[in-house]
Amino acid sequence: MAVELLSGKLLAPYFGSSIYVWGAIITVFMLALSLGYLLGGRWSLQHATIQRLAGILCVASIMILPIAFFGETLMDSLFNVVRDPRYGSLAASAVLFFIPTAIAGMVSPYSVRLLTHKHENSGSNAGKLYFASTLGSALGTILTSFYLVLLFDLNHILYGLVAISLTLSLPLLFNGIKHESH
Repeated sequence: MAVELLSGKLLAPYFGSSIYVWGAIITVFMLALSLGYLLGGRWSLQHATIQRLAGILCVASIMILPIAFFGETLMDSLFNVVRDPRYGSLAASAVLFFIPTAIAGMVSPYSVRLLTHKHENSGSNAGKLYFASTLGSALGTILTSFYLVLLFDLNHILYGLVAISLTLSLPLLFNGIKHESH
């Protein structure tokens, strides 16, 4: 959710913050998440491990970096070609946010698979996971929109999000690699 909020901040100087822009942003994020859920569910069927989940989180995090590095340059170029806020914001959202959001979307179904050892617990496990995920999204939304945007520029917030994700996922990934090599 923090990245979605920040997408509006990145697009606003070029296309404004109208309902068209937010409609484009939300549409791209929803489509990307849908694809991510599908892919994460399918990928979880093939030897699901915590290390693979950590790998997904690492890749999703790293895919945010091009937004920080090239976002404004891309927005300048795109705005010179497409000035209409409807189509320009849709194209910008798709180019900048579709891939990292789709990869991030893989996390939830993959996590449900890792949490579920008995078929009869699947609903309860999914409910707990979505509870924690949605609560985290709400807290991240408030933190980002009420505080972080006042204290830091957009790129620093993105770097912080990447750093937090990598700090949480890299130890799991490297621990799994270490165990697989023995």
